Amino acid sequence: MTPDLLTGLIAVLLGGIFNGSFVAPMKRMTRWSWEAGWLVYTVAGLILIPWAAALLTVPRLFDIYAGASSSAIASVLGYGLGWGVGSVLFGIGVNRMGLAVGYGLILGLIAPIGTFYPLLMLHPERLWTSQGRSLMIGTLIVIGGIFLCARAARIRELATSSASAAPKSSFAGALLICVLAGIFSPMLNFTFVFGEELQRQALEFGAAPSMASNAIWPLALTAGTIANAGYALLLMKRNRTWSDLRGPSSHYFGGFAMGALCFASFLVYGHGATALGDLGGMVGWPLFMSMALITSNLLGALSGEWKHAPRAAWGYSLAGIALLIAAITVIARGGNA
Repeated sequence: MTPDLLTGLIAVLLGGIFNGSFVAPMKRMTRWSWEAGWLVYTVAGLILIPWAAALLTVPRLFDIYAGASSSAIASVLGYGLGWGVGSVLFGIGVNRMGLAVGYGLILGLIAPIGTFYPLLMLHPERLWTSQGRSLMIGTLIVIGGIFLCARAARIRELATSSASAAPKSSFAGALLICVLAGIFSPMLNFTFVFGEELQRQALEFGAAPSMASNAIWPLALTAGTIANAGYALLLMKRNRTWSDLRGPSSHYFGGFAMGALCFASFLVYGHGATALGDLGGMVGWPLFMSMALITSNLLGALSGEWKHAPRAAWGYSLAGIALLIAAITVIARGGNA
């Protein structure tokens, strides 16, 4: 494996660790409503940090936008808006289903959609190469691992729920939310893949290769802010939770930590996927998702979500994580082809 590929692989996996842990601070924001925490996260992670990073690392940022084709700008904004809808649904789904099961259900759709849609649209001829076959096999293994992790979380939920727990219809509603989140959320990867023109111009204007993707994220994430901030504000108005924003200061720190971890995951993923070559956005995506799920499961266990889970749930969870690690190996070997 060449140094560039190794660097790309490590960066993508590190991005997955950040992504799998970014909602964890919300568990400690107990004196805030969900919407207050999500609003602070949105402002920090989708507006302030991305624009600051882009302005500091991409020369002549606004000249890049002015010179880009309308199709590239529209793709980044449109897919960013779609991702924003998925992000809201993701936050609700994880809040209702728990860190482990929410990630499991949502990532079961995010991984294959985020991988194969851009591949079929941009590089269909690569699907049947050795690299393409490794990607298909690895993604199937990812889906298997996700299924086992979701099965484990469902067993845990059935074993630990009380007679006064939410009725089955609530679970069905949460399940629908997670499915829709899984359909919309991969659009973040589409902003990276279909916004390649902005990356190229950033490189031409003197941006470092590791920072060129910063030309994409501010537009994509600002578009995603419409859904995220809009929904949070709607809930704050409906639930009359404006007073949550008066404190405590530690909760603001938690919201900003969520934003920093979330943007760091995109930043590091973009660097890694670029280093993986012309199929980096497709090869890197299932690796990114696999590591995010492994991280979220470990954090779910550490936070006590699995404290009273039966042995069968632990078995399914460990088997799922083992499959995800196997998938990372298969896809990484294929990426080296």
